[in-house]
Amino acid sequence: MRMTERRQMLLALLIKEYVNKALPVGSETLAKMDLGVSSATIRNELAALEEEGFLTHPHTSAGRVPTEKGYRYFVETLMDNMELTTDEQQMIRHQFHQVTLDVEQWMRLSAAVLAHTSKMAALVTAPSAHQTRFKHVELIAISEMVAMMVLILQAGTVKQQMLYSTDLLEQEELRRIANRLNEKFAGRNVQEIREQARAMSGFAQDAAQRIQHIIEQMDHRTSREIYRDGLLDILRQPEFIIVEKMQQLLEVLEQRTFLEEMLNELAPARGVQVVIGSEGGREELNDYSLVMARYGIEGEASGVLGVIGPLRMPYPRAVSAVKYVSQMLDDLMLRFYSAR
Repeated sequence: MRMTERRQMLLALLIKEYVNKALPVGSETLAKMDLGVSSATIRNELAALEEEGFLTHPHTSAGRVPTEKGYRYFVETLMDNMELTTDEQQMIRHQFHQVTLDVEQWMRLSAAVLAHTSKMAALVTAPSAHQTRFKHVELIAISEMVAMMVLILQAGTVKQQMLYSTDLLEQEELRRIANRLNEKFAGRNVQEIREQARAMSGFAQDAAQRIQHIIEQMDHRTSREIYRDGLLDILRQPEFIIVEKMQQLLEVLEQRTFLEEMLNELAPARGVQVVIGSEGGREELNDYSLVMARYGIEGEASGVLGVIGPLRMPYPRAVSAVKYVSQMLDDLMLRFYSAR
């Protein structure tokens, strides 16, 4: 079948109408849009689109709904290159610029902004590096023999631990030790830190050993934290009135290892990726669409963010939201890596 301009127009209008109303779309509905085309012609064109697999015909309705093939054609060929409004972009930028250099705050904010903007469920994985590396440490005197160590890793993770000493701890001495550790360990992995720490002694050696232990734990993690938001928004969609559908979605969102594997496997190296239904190659996702992007600094640390929703997703809105928030996280990661 030749996809004429008229068929493209009708397919795009039908998809937009179905996304907005969640009801099968009949030729009469499209005819009322004053397209300059007769109802009979619209019926014939919709029949041709259905025959080619772009639309399907529910048994209980006179209208038609898009198929995965129809949504895919819409996303690749017909979808407007939509951007968030200037006011929305300004509001999101303001929210991100208010957060401190705290990765957990970034993740929670990213998930909240994505969910609010797209009205879908948002998923954000914490950034990780292939190999954990030291960035910075602070040592703060809590009492005469107790200090708090604040360790920052290059992927953005912040760890706090208490260190105990048999000797008196003065803040000035702790500052000198922290400066020495920062000078020796900057950008190094656990093996390199172990080599550097051999020449140390006293409290500096104690702190170095604790740093090694933390980094080893990070290197041996089997999964990362996944931040979620917007579950209530997506459960309000008509698709989830059926209890079984709701339970299925909740089960998918609760499987952290599955989600992480799925996001890492499907997310593109660059840009935004749209995965529609069975395209994901996983039966659990056949009723859902995903819009995803990677963020971070290539070769240093990166993560994945995205939204998940029913096939009847407002794709232009979802793509623009994912694209913009990933850019915000890219900027934050650059700020973090350049900060001292």
